[in-house]
Amino acid sequence: MRWSAALVLVLLLTAPAVAPAAPAVGVGAAVERSRQVTLPTVGTDVDYQLGGVRPVPRRVGIVVRDREADPRAGRYNVCYVNGFQTQASERRFWKKRPRLVLRDADGDPVVDEAWGERLLDLRTADKRKRLARIVGRWTHGCAADGFDAVEFDNLDSFTRSDGLLTRRHAVRYARLLVRRAHREGLAAAQKNLAGWDGRRAGFDFAVAEECGRYRECASYTRHYGRRVLSIEYRRSDFRWTCRRFGDRLAVVLRDRDLSADGLRRWC
Repeated sequence: MRWSAALVLVLLLTAPAVAPAAPAVGVGAAVERSRQVTLPTVGTDVDYQLGGVRPVPRRVGIVVRDREADPRAGRYNVCYVNGFQTQASERRFWKKRPRLVLRDADGDPVVDEAWGERLLDLRTADKRKRLARIVGRWTHGCAADGFDAVEFDNLDSFTRSDGLLTRRHAVRYARLLVRRAHREGLAAAQKNLAGWDGRRAGFDFAVAEECGRYRECASYTRHYGRRVLSIEYRRSDFRWTCRRFGDRLAVVLRDRDLSADGLRRWC
């Protein structure tokens, strides 16, 4: 059918505007997402419940719990996975996989003394892939249980490796973990390592321990805006963070053991 020029012009002028396609949720565009992920909401509080589950106040919209715990219905749930170090309760599991644990020149495991956790060996592509498959199964479990996101702890373990691990090892491994999280439909949180732009590895938001104590909060907001979950363990640091970032970030004061009945305050 032939259209007159005048009619075509009328149709073009009266046709409704078509909105451009919405970008994929998240800021880590370099990492492909197989499923749409949901980012944590802003303007709400966070509860950090790694040491035990407890009731969640109405004011709290974001809850972080261990992967062995159940998510909290009606909240945005972040699944804690120790992706770079071993949990104390998993000694038997890693004892069967000795080559995946980082060892020093004497063959002894390299240990994060603050938490008694052994560092995982990220030095070769093969080991990173093998470890990513293991952590990937845990990530799948988080998604199956109904979590919305995952935080992979101890991204900065290379700083405690006596020079055996490098930032490059950690970043390459992190990309594998984030890619799996996105395939499972989970947003991925950069845990600590202030000053590094985790968006380049595909991370969607940040979980920052003691950014107030070390005056690092701005280095996270520079990359993630308001999507930073701030966890403080000292009252003075909590007050400092609340004064400067409490109107923008989700900030919680917890006891360092994160016990189920321990200290818990919000700005």
